[in-house]
Amino acid sequence: MWGGRFAEGPASVMREINASIPFDKRMWQQDIAGSKAHVAMLGAQGIVAADDAQAIGAGLDRIADDYAANGVPVDLALEDIHMATEARLADLIGPTAGRLHTARSRNDQVATDFRLWVRDAVDMVGSGLKGLQAALLARAEEHAASVIPGFTHLQVAQPVTLGHHLMAYFEMIARDRSRFADARARMNLCPLGSAALAGTGYPIDRHATAAALGFDGPTRNSLDSVSDRDFALDYLMAATQCALHLSRLAEEVIIWASQPFGFVKLSDAWSTGSSIMPQKRNPDAAELVRGHAGRIMGCMTALSVTMKGLPLAYSKDMQDDKPPVFEAHDLLGLSIAAMTGMVETLRFDTDRMRIAAMAGFSTATDLADWLVRDAGLPFREAHHVTGRIVKRAEEKGIGLADLSLDELKAIDERIDERLYALLTVDASVASRASFGGTAPDQVRARIAEAKAALD
Repeated sequence: MWGGRFAEGPASVMREINASIPFDKRMWQQDIAGSKAHVAMLGAQGIVAADDAQAIGAGLDRIADDYAANGVPVDLALEDIHMATEARLADLIGPTAGRLHTARSRNDQVATDFRLWVRDAVDMVGSGLKGLQAALLARAEEHAASVIPGFTHLQVAQPVTLGHHLMAYFEMIARDRSRFADARARMNLCPLGSAALAGTGYPIDRHATAAALGFDGPTRNSLDSVSDRDFALDYLMAATQCALHLSRLAEEVIIWASQPFGFVKLSDAWSTGSSIMPQKRNPDAAELVRGHAGRIMGCMTALSVTMKGLPLAYSKDMQDDKPPVFEAHDLLGLSIAAMTGMVETLRFDTDRMRIAAMAGFSTATDLADWLVRDAGLPFREAHHVTGRIVKRAEEKGIGLADLSLDELKAIDERIDERLYALLTVDASVASRASFGGTAPDQVRARIAEAKAALD
């Protein structure tokens, strides 16, 4: 490729460090699509003869069939997927293949291919996350009234419903999907035709190529088009936030599956054993999802650091833009699929969850609220009174509802027997009927809305 300017070939190490074909071959479908749109435009504009354009298009179709059947051959001398495809085209149709690169550069070519690939990646992630949401919805509906301890600081705080807990993750994933959708909308402009950095003197039709590739239109500045990778960073930042949410859910599964908790049992399909301890059922899938979050975050950091100080326009550093995106996408896809499988197959021990929800004086807030609502105390005073009652129950090693009325009155004479009806975990969750609260009726209402939105 460099024969007109360079008398000698590259050093072997230079050949190896310079080549990106080992990883950018993943973009062969996008490269073929971009080249077909480009040559069709060249033919329509009369820049390339119609017969040549047709021959090039047919040759690209043959290459696509070959790649699909046999994979992309790796030849470091051809550097990247773009040159590999062009060389293969020349083998098929001869010198006419050289007309394909008219009015474009590898700079705008790779920027276009990479946008197309990331756009496809966004669509794949969106589909996977929708499946995870559907799994969360199904399990939340199944357990809309099942009581589980709600934690703060990993200490029992208040009773909630398992359905409410699972729907919290539904909402997180919904925001993740929206972040990917926002990223897709921003990236959906076509760099093709920006050439190396300054545009081209040929009478090209950039709107035509943009439309052919499903973009909303062409990018508006040729320098920006070839030199920025914010669309890839948008993807990685959305992937990082999504991975953090998946990691939190994975952590809860790990905790819940431990013997001291015993809230869930993982299916055999999502567990592993021990090489030495035959009794073990390890939540390795969940642990790997948790671990993948760190790697995905690392991918985002890697590309951020690569791009942080690059002058306009293109620099070879940007060849390293694709490996972190490819790695993050693969890891995120595995994480989504694993979490979806786990959510679908988890077996919840609702009896054990209920018992745990009754521990730790979890209805103390209900007691304080009753003192405010029915006995007329200011909340801060009610908080103090409730704290004394909790201390008394703790000293006796019993629950709040097990204290006698006389003992309660000894702490505050305004307490009467109506209080006892509010100190069960079922009464507690039923009372949290504010919009978005944990009351079963509220949970079912949010599930109905979520189902409609998901459909």
